[in-house]
Amino acid sequence: MTSGESAQQAKEPRSPELGPFKDQIARPQDPDSENTNADLASLKYSLLGPSLTKAGQDKVDQSKVAEVIYNSSKGSKFFNREEERDKALTVKIDQILAKKRQLEKLDLSRELRAADALLAQLEASRDLTQHIVHIDCDAFYAAVEQLDRPELADLPFAVGGGVLTTCNYVARRFGCRSGMAGFVAKNLCPQLILLPLNFDKYNAKAAEVREILADYDPRFESASIDEAYLNITQYSIDHGMEAADVVSQMRREIHEKTHITVSAGIAANARLAKICSNMNKPNGQYVLPRDRVVIMEFMRDLSCRQVNGIGRVLERELGAVGISTCGDVYTQRQFIEKLFGEKTYNFLLRCYLGLGRTSIQPAEEYERKSVGTERTFRDMDNPTQLREQLRRIAEELEKDMRRAECKGRTLCIKVKLHTYEVLTRQIAPPKAVYLADDLYDYALPMLVKLEQEVPNMKLRLLGLRCTHLLSTKKPDTMAFFGFRPRRVGSVETGESTSRMNPKKAAGTGEEWEEWPSEARNDVLLAERAGSSSGTDSPFWRHGKEVLPNPKKEKQPAEVMQEELWDCPICNRPQTPDERQFNEHIDLCLSRQTIRDAIQQVAASTPPPGKPSIPEAKKSKDKKRGRQSTAADPRQKKLRFT
Repeated sequence: MTSGESAQQAKEPRSPELGPFKDQIARPQDPDSENTNADLASLKYSLLGPSLTKAGQDKVDQSKVAEVIYNSSKGSKFFNREEERDKALTVKIDQILAKKRQLEKLDLSRELRAADALLAQLEASRDLTQHIVHIDCDAFYAAVEQLDRPELADLPFAVGGGVLTTCNYVARRFGCRSGMAGFVAKNLCPQLILLPLNFDKYNAKAAEVREILADYDPRFESASIDEAYLNITQYSIDHGMEAADVVSQMRREIHEKTHITVSAGIAANARLAKICSNMNKPNGQYVLPRDRVVIMEFMRDLSCRQVNGIGRVLERELGAVGISTCGDVYTQRQFIEKLFGEKTYNFLLRCYLGLGRTSIQPAEEYERKSVGTERTFRDMDNPTQLREQLRRIAEELEKDMRRAECKGRTLCIKVKLHTYEVLTRQIAPPKAVYLADDLYDYALPMLVKLEQEVPNMKLRLLGLRCTHLLSTKKPDTMAFFGFRPRRVGSVETGESTSRMNPKKAAGTGEEWEEWPSEARNDVLLAERAGSSSGTDSPFWRHGKEVLPNPKKEKQPAEVMQEELWDCPICNRPQTPDERQFNEHIDLCLSRQTIRDAIQQVAASTPPPGKPSIPEAKKSKDKKRGRQSTAADPRQKKLRFT
């Protein structure tokens, strides 16, 4: 096994080198004095962006990168906005520290006991029986582009225009990363080559990878276009292989068939697997043994920022109260709930223990929370043009809603001002909506109201989103009457731009998902590069679309030999799919309700020879000379046995 192929022993988790301002950010700040250096350091750290933990940044001097970003963007509207947000965060941290000083004067023995009891309860839920794998393609967009241009292998290049969506590992040595403005990346690496996006190419290559993943876990869970979770426990048992060997075989097969490399993390749950997949990038894998002691040691020294769900803001807040690693959570456990709330409290305790979910299922099976689309453009203040943009977005959202087979009871509008301040409004229409005309008609008053609230409003982003969704899927009549449900064709996956939020991970906010997910400093694009969006399509395609898993076509013999489950209500055989089986039982129960209603009506029918009330009335009407209404010949009697 080659170096980087697998790492069985636990090693020191890597953390980006943050430069000389690291300690200034992490240490608690003095609330009684102005510390200009600390404020400047925190702003520079914030400007580094959310992609700081991306692989390939290990040996980069982040302080120099921060200095370049600071000097390049200073004076821009984005810079001013980030500076305001950083000052607001500093004020919030001062309040947190003041509250902590008050708590330190109190007897918190009760909070300690409650925290220990919760830790014991969470520990009892630990599951060490599963092999969960997180697969992450290495610099996916760049790797796909390199297949067509192999001469770029040793040259620094990135994919994207005004904003980098990804860059190869050569460019990362200079500090370039996804979500960075193109002109900033050029300042860091003057020889950087920028390539345009080609989503058709990326989707086609992703489909090839997904076909291979389905062989190892047909119910794998897509996290984005280039990453997925798998549960290979059953595959390992069926083939008598160790989990590490299974993943090595999978990665080798992906490389041979698609000519791109993937990295993997293997652990007892999804959270740990996600962390481990970043340990031996690129083209490597890391195995965290399914042992409680090893897991606890691994998490003890792990930087909080390396945990999925902890971003720049929460990292800085935690660092202010003395929590820089997951192990520090235990020493501060009596303060966390009082300072950050119950949700963050539970999330951090689970991180400390190294707990995470072990249920892996196709992403499309998660309940969809919202569907939305948005568009970015140059600063725009013309009311007519804004309404044209709103009309286009409404039409695009209708397409997404039709694809998703749903309609929304709540409609939200989102705007980003030219100052990069984000405003949202929502309305509950009198009916659930999905048609473009309805979306536009209900969204327009919200836009008009925003124009009244913000004089001379100038926008650079506009979006619509539907929440509280209702399904518009037509019921399957075959399934209703107890027969095998009709096969549903696969949904086209190449053109979806819908923003679907199937679930909320612990520790994440309620923000809309943006493309790319790690890009927040795209604002420099319009000011410096003169581009409208940095994409080939006016609507963002961010690589986070939820796509259905590929299904293998079964041979007729396999279909005949397929195990069937008997319905306990109607005793008819059903497809051995838990979700479909439960839906069928619900339908059967509905039929049983109809039968009961018919029997109740039949019980109230008078015996033969005694006219019923309708018959008596009919006879009375006939005597009076009234014409009786003939029964509709198209109606048929229904009998339920």
